[in-house]
Amino acid sequence: MKQALLALAGLALAVPASANDSTAETAAGGLVLTQSDSIDMLSEDLYVSAEQIRVRYVFRNQSAEDVRTLVAFPMPVHDLAIERDGDVAFPSDFTTRIDGAAVPMQVERRASVDGRDITRLLEETGVSLSSDVAAWDFGSLLDALPEEAQQRLIEADAVEVLEHRGARHLQPMWQVSENWYWQQLFPAGEDIVVEHSYHPGTGGSVDTGLIHDGFAESEWGQAMIADYCIDADFLAGVERMRASGRYLAIGERVLTYILTTGANWRAPIGDFRLVVDKGEPENLVSFCAEGVRKIAPTRFEVRHRNWRPDRDLRVLILVPYADE
Repeated sequence: MKQALLALAGLALAVPASANDSTAETAAGGLVLTQSDSIDMLSEDLYVSAEQIRVRYVFRNQSAEDVRTLVAFPMPVHDLAIERDGDVAFPSDFTTRIDGAAVPMQVERRASVDGRDITRLLEETGVSLSSDVAAWDFGSLLDALPEEAQQRLIEADAVEVLEHRGARHLQPMWQVSENWYWQQLFPAGEDIVVEHSYHPGTGGSVDTGLIHDGFAESEWGQAMIADYCIDADFLAGVERMRASGRYLAIGERVLTYILTTGANWRAPIGDFRLVVDKGEPENLVSFCAEGVRKIAPTRFEVRHRNWRPDRDLRVLILVPYADE
């Protein structure tokens, strides 16, 4: 029986958003995602909306031996320097089921600043890496640390030093990456069904920048058009929303799902299905995909056979807020 074990040391692979399952193994630097030479992803059925993400995989071990390996699900990076200054949402209510049975997962958290791992430093100075601590709560926690611990964090550029009314206050500047994982047995020649569901915690803004004059010609506008494959029809829809006079604002909701780790299995994904749900009929949605077809008033479907994803899914949903 083949088996991979995990050593939680060094740098983990930081991933900016929720991701396809990939096998994982021990390597210098901690938990990493690797390509499987035995296991196929026969199918992936992915549902994406601003309220919920659900995905159902069917895997098959094509070898003559049982394979026991780590399966990892990277989560979004928590940038505390950004979170403390705004309303930043992150995934929650994450559940995993294998062949219908709930599976307890473990989590590896690593902290970094400018690409430098500071996990051990935070642990040694008594700073929690738990995602249960809100970014804006860290200031008071850091201020309560002993002087020696505070100085170590300052010298490592892990904190920002602020002066207010003659008093010094520390604010976090690190990022925390999370990898949720479990060890899975793939019996030889058998299928395994893996299901995940969670609330994605969409980011966005209360009023979209797409309504501003010069959007399409601006540098950030061009980047946004490329990220979400925004076309002329979509921009025309935005203009109709704005011109109708019915709405106080047009909010943005954005989310990303890492698809490219689905290329880490032995063969291409046999049967891939994606459904993107924009939520309400009056909402607008844009994302990059081939062969998109509308299957319901709010739902759009993409199907592929024997497919290796080469880009991640980025979804932009515009939500108009009515003038009541």
